[in-house]
This record gives sequence, C-alpha cells and structure tokens, in this order.
Amino acid sequence: MAAIEEQAGNLTIQEMARRSGFSEPTLRYYEKIGLLGLVAREDSSGHRRYGPATVERVLALSCLRSSGMTVTGMRRYLDLRARGDSAAAEQHELFASQADRLAAEIARLRLRLAHLRGKADLWDARARGDADAEKQAVDDVTHVMDRFTD
Repeated sequence: MAAIEEQAGNLTIQEMARRSGFSEPTLRYYEKIGLLGLVAREDSSGHRRYGPATVERVLALSCLRSSGMTVTGMRRYLDLRARGDSAAAEQHELFASQADRLAAEIARLRLRLAHLRGKADLWDARARGDADAEKQAVDDVTHVMDRFTD
C-alpha cells in the first residue's frame, strides 16, 4: 500500500526526504519559509502528506539546490515560474548565471583533484624510491599550485 501511495504522490515526509535527497528538517524549513506552498496534513495525525504538485516542486528545488543554488535563488525561480512565459528572459538569466557559477565550481574541483592526484603520485614515487617520478610529481604539483593563485 505504501508503494501505491508513493506512486500516487501522497508521500510522507520520510518518503519525500528519501526521494528528494533533502533531510526532513530541510523539508520542514522549506515549508516554513514558503518554498513548498501548502503541504497537506492528515486529519487524524497532522502528519505531512506531499501531493503530486508539491512532490514536483520539491524535486525541482532538489535539482536546483544540488547545483548550488541558494534559497534566495530558489525563491526567485518560484516567483518567476509563477509569472509564466512573461518571465522567460529573467528565468534564462537566473539559470545561465547559476550555470556559470557551477562551471566555476567544477573548474575549482578539477584543480583540487589534480592537486590530490599529483600528491598521490609524489608519495607513490617516493615509496618506490623513483627519484625521476618524484621530481615529475613535484613539478606537476607545483604547476597545479601556481594555478590556485591565478
């Protein structure tokens, strides 16, 4: 029966958390600050039940949050979405701007990854007693470190 309710979009907070990747406290907070709109409650227990429209909204916010969008950005997205096609240019700017921020973060992560791999290579070469490989690893790590300050 729970699987049927989940498929129908009548999710408990635990099911919504599992599906969205948000914690239960985050879902409660997003509800409190108005990001989720009205979340239905069971008459008898008062437990939250996430209907299909709310599930769709939470999943959209989950995608935005996982891209690094702030609560302010998510609120802006919802405000613009409510305006429909008349806000298309502003939606474009919001998403393009977020994509640029995410691309910059990916570049920073790639740099950190190169640093870690270079350090691993350095210590591997040192453990093997390979002076040439160690020198190359030091050069590689130095080059990566120089890019941190660019």
